[in-house]
Amino acid sequence: MRYLTTAEVAERYRTAESTVRYWRHIKKGPRGIKVGKRVLYLEAELLRYERTLIQGQEEWGLAS
Repeated sequence: MRYLTTAEVAERYRTAESTVRYWRHIKKGPRGIKVGKRVLYLEAELLRYERTLIQGQEEWGLAS
C-alpha cells in the first residue's frame, strides 16, 4: 500500500494543494485519512476516485 501526500495528489491532478484541500473540505475528490497532522491518500483510493469519474458517477468528471 502506498500513501501520497496532498502535494503529491495535487501534482498527480495538475492542480494546487489548496484545491485538493478544498475538495476534501466539500467532500469531493479522493478521500484522505488523517495521520497525526498530515492527510494522506491511499493510492488505491485515487484509482477508485478516477474510476468513478470515468464511469460518470461523480458530478465533477471528465471534460466534454
